[in-house]
Amino acid sequence: MDRLVQIDQQISLWLNQNNPEALNGFWHVLSGVREWIPLYVLILAAIIWRLGWKKGLMVILTLVLGVLLTDQIANLFKDGFMRLRPCRDPWMIANGVVCPDGIHGGLYGFFSGHASNAFGFAAGSWAGFQLNDRKHNYGLYGCFIMIWAMLVSLSRTMLAAHYLGDIMVGSLFGLTLGLLLAYGMRWVIVKARL
Repeated sequence: MDRLVQIDQQISLWLNQNNPEALNGFWHVLSGVREWIPLYVLILAAIIWRLGWKKGLMVILTLVLGVLLTDQIANLFKDGFMRLRPCRDPWMIANGVVCPDGIHGGLYGFFSGHASNAFGFAAGSWAGFQLNDRKHNYGLYGCFIMIWAMLVSLSRTMLAAHYLGDIMVGSLFGLTLGLLLAYGMRWVIVKARL
């Protein structure tokens, strides 16, 4: 396990140090929450428009539940594992990790709430469209939203808020939970004949 931690530290440090300083603003925007509110509103409106208000409301409630669950479970893991964030880790600091201002978060970082939220929302919304509207192909949306989730997640390593391993575990957790909730929601929609 120690060897995996060392590899994770070295890869995360390499990514962080080889990030051009000119891109820090880009990573800050990706890492933000408020910056993405217009995108969320647009997606939620598209869900209602494409699926109708009954199915759409079910999908939206499922997405909200998914974000709440991924966020709170990530916090439980952070408090349980107590793995320092790269910008708080003495080894990373001694080896020159670049910590841009205002992005550090709390003391602990395993696993990434940003990654789990982004992938949970991406998987849940894509599956919500696909499972409930068989008339349209949502492949383009799926590609867009998954790339968005990957970039949001990667921004956390570039800004020294998380190790790459933190975002990989968070991404996998969010993806899994988002899909499970979407299929559960589809089961409810079918049973309720919405």
